[in-house]
Amino acid sequence: MSTAAPSGAPSHPQLAAHLAGRAWVGDAPLFGPIDLDLRAGEWTCLLGPSGVGKSTVLRLIAGLETGVRFEGIAERQTPVALMAQDPGLIGWLDVIGNVMLGARLRGERPDRARAEALVAAVGLAERADHRPDRLSGGQRQRVALARTLFEDRPLVLLDEPFSALDARTRAGMQSLSARLLEGRTVLLVTHDPAEAARLGDRIVLLTETGLEDQPIPGPRAPGQARPFDAPEVMAAEAALLRRMLA
Repeated sequence: MSTAAPSGAPSHPQLAAHLAGRAWVGDAPLFGPIDLDLRAGEWTCLLGPSGVGKSTVLRLIAGLETGVRFEGIAERQTPVALMAQDPGLIGWLDVIGNVMLGARLRGERPDRARAEALVAAVGLAERADHRPDRLSGGQRQRVALARTLFEDRPLVLLDEPFSALDARTRAGMQSLSARLLEGRTVLLVTHDPAEAARLGDRIVLLTETGLEDQPIPGPRAPGQARPFDAPEVMAAEAALLRRMLA
């Protein structure tokens, strides 16, 4: 899905989005105060346990309803595409139809050739005419990724899209996403330290008291996830988990 950029976008050309403030659920604090910049062209991994407001942060940046009381500013420079944990595929549409869904809902004439190219890019060319009930969980997430890419937005928000996948499929989707989303600004919400260690150009831990920047395991090669078994990646994963448990 995609949403248009709101007014009051950040003036700094290197910032794709900015969120600052605090949030409550009723009278109970959810998070804050926080101050988060999404730098253009980078993967920012927002890490934290369940229930601390990670998805709320993402939805505030997207301009979507959150169900919480937020006091602060949420602004972004560009339109945004969102990929959630649930691929949200329409059961009576085939793979190509699901990829082109956003354009059709907006009353646009979708570029079928481009949709087919993206379906091929995610490795589903032979299943382009299949409906979701004939696809595995990992294949459905590939369709969701192709649909996100079809929206062609410079800012992409990923809300734990791989968390329900088995470890092998999840690692493959991480590598595929790093390659296909190269050059875009990405905010990845995750509770998985290993995922953050593989993908983050910046890793930020959200707790009840606010945000904490965490060390990354060195530079990430363009278009690539870090090797899951690299010693520095495994060390970063362990350090992140220790910090989350502290």
